[in-house]
Amino acid sequence: MELKEKILAHFEGKVVRKDLTYRVKGSAVVPTYVLEYLLGQYCAIDDEAIIESGIEKVKEVITQNYVHRSEAEVVKATIREAGSHKIIDKINVSLNDRANIYEAEFANLGLKEVPIADSMVKDNQKLLSGGGVWCILDMGYSHAADARVRWMIMNIKPIQVSNIHLEEYIGARRHFTTDEWLDLLLHSIGLNPEYFNKRGKFIQISRLIPHVENNFNFIELGPKGTGKSHVFSELSPHGVLVSGGDVSKARLFVNNTGNKIGLVGYWDVVALDEFEQEKGSRRVDGDLVKILQNYMANQSFNRGKDTYQATASMAFVGNTKHTVPYMLKNTHLFESIPEGYIKGAFLDRIHMYIPGWEVRILKNEVFSLEYGFIVDYLAEILRELRKADYSGILDKHVELDGSLSTRDKTAIRKSFSGMAKLLYPHHEMNQEQVLELLNFAIEGRKRVKDQLYIIDETFRNEPVEFRYVIKSSGAEVLPETLEKLNYATAKANREKEESGEDGPESTASSVKLQPHQTILYDNQTGVSYKKLFADYLEGATEITLQDPYIRLPYQFKNLLEFCIMLANNKDPEDEMHLEVISWNTQEHMSSSIAAFEEFQESVSDLGIHLTFLMEDVHDRYILADNGWKITLGRGLDIFEKNEGRFNAAELDQNRRRCKACEVTYLRVGR
Repeated sequence: MELKEKILAHFEGKVVRKDLTYRVKGSAVVPTYVLEYLLGQYCAIDDEAIIESGIEKVKEVITQNYVHRSEAEVVKATIREAGSHKIIDKINVSLNDRANIYEAEFANLGLKEVPIADSMVKDNQKLLSGGGVWCILDMGYSHAADARVRWMIMNIKPIQVSNIHLEEYIGARRHFTTDEWLDLLLHSIGLNPEYFNKRGKFIQISRLIPHVENNFNFIELGPKGTGKSHVFSELSPHGVLVSGGDVSKARLFVNNTGNKIGLVGYWDVVALDEFEQEKGSRRVDGDLVKILQNYMANQSFNRGKDTYQATASMAFVGNTKHTVPYMLKNTHLFESIPEGYIKGAFLDRIHMYIPGWEVRILKNEVFSLEYGFIVDYLAEILRELRKADYSGILDKHVELDGSLSTRDKTAIRKSFSGMAKLLYPHHEMNQEQVLELLNFAIEGRKRVKDQLYIIDETFRNEPVEFRYVIKSSGAEVLPETLEKLNYATAKANREKEESGEDGPESTASSVKLQPHQTILYDNQTGVSYKKLFADYLEGATEITLQDPYIRLPYQFKNLLEFCIMLANNKDPEDEMHLEVISWNTQEHMSSSIAAFEEFQESVSDLGIHLTFLMEDVHDRYILADNGWKITLGRGLDIFEKNEGRFNAAELDQNRRRCKACEVTYLRVGR
């Protein structure tokens, strides 16, 4: 059963085709969860006739009921003439203590001080949060001569799913593989999983952790245009996105005038957008940083004589100003955030730092056209899962190093718990899956701690090891951040070139080669065929390459680059025999054979005599007559596809991003 069929079989009525959102949105600046709420009512079924009819109905609702600011006066006139009219608008409510009534303010309609019944506010207290709530309202108008206020809120319904069944959701999860479920989550946040490797998918869904984990402190810094704030503004009616430069103690926590609770008291997630230092921006309030710092550590804050508890997660999203290598060499990875926040005590409260620089700029083809959860349904599920703690799963499999601080362990456990809730809400995980999430969680915290060593010297006095022991085997594992691994590799390569080790006089005899295994990670850079293979193929004259997936143009390009590496690895006057064993489906076999025949001629000028066999094989390896065998987890297909017409990685393998795989070097002769 294909993924689409599985989704509709187990979640019919709770999913929607994601391209429909863009088709109906038009010029209406409406959050995705508002549109999908409507689409879920009219289009949540795989029937083209019903979908087309539903789209027209949703467009009609938006046209007739959504309030565009430019048409506010027309809507007011409609309400006045008809006596009542249904509208969709963003509402904020405040208490008028002089009149002892609640009053509503309409974001698009432009009305203020409209009385709203106490019972409506009591049933929907988030209206008081100051962040505004999208609602469907029946608005009335009074023509009475003695009416103090003409406008009346007759009925109000916040846009959100009325009820969900968590056990039903968890039960349905068991029908999906991990990869299928991960792809479903990607579709649900509007992205096409085909454009992301597994690490890229993890980075995308990690943005959901603040929605599923109480008091989770998250930061993502990276280039513009990578969708950092999308999840926090569009996904959930339980999260609010505010400008990082537009926050205050009163807005976030408590306004002492009237003792009004702030955003953290009403929302599950408070995200500060554009969280970077701009020239000429006002100075950060030091008291705000201290209160925020205390809240992020203790889930409480003091204003006046009172102490308040809250469960809101904090997310900080902003842009970087320099490349990662520049920051690693000259500053630190927090350099772009407001200076007032670059303090060890504040940054130590952050549980996970996501490498936004690894996320490619989002283009139209990256957006999903398939079925995913109606985001409001997913938001309610995530909110329900906030009550659970999945970190106990770790204790069955690993023991974290004793040098880790309490904050380090808390950060790792909360990050792991959040990822586990997202991917394995049914608790069914094997050891490999547990370690995969644990490594991702550790990396997110280690990225913070590595920068703290640079920013605050007091942290250098108590260094920690981000290490754990696997209980079943006793093996020790030390995860590393990818950017640090890439930077170290690039630096070592540069130093090697400067020392002349890569010069023409360099030979394999000067390198002591040992059997070993090399692990490549998703998005790793600084890797090339030369670095992986050249030393181990030095002196070989007969080489066999078995790779059943040399079929597509880019795979033949990989083979050509491999042959160029072989040619550069031998003396120009020497000749080499290369046998390639590959395969294709019977339907495309003739085109593969034709391509190989053309390829034979093209590499003959390199001094390589190529022969090929078409055999239905599975294993991928390089076998050389100098006594080395190199097993290849992915064959030659170790690089991600290069994007854009003018990409330096097209000409330099060292700049390409890798796919996760393993390369093993074995001695088989001599």
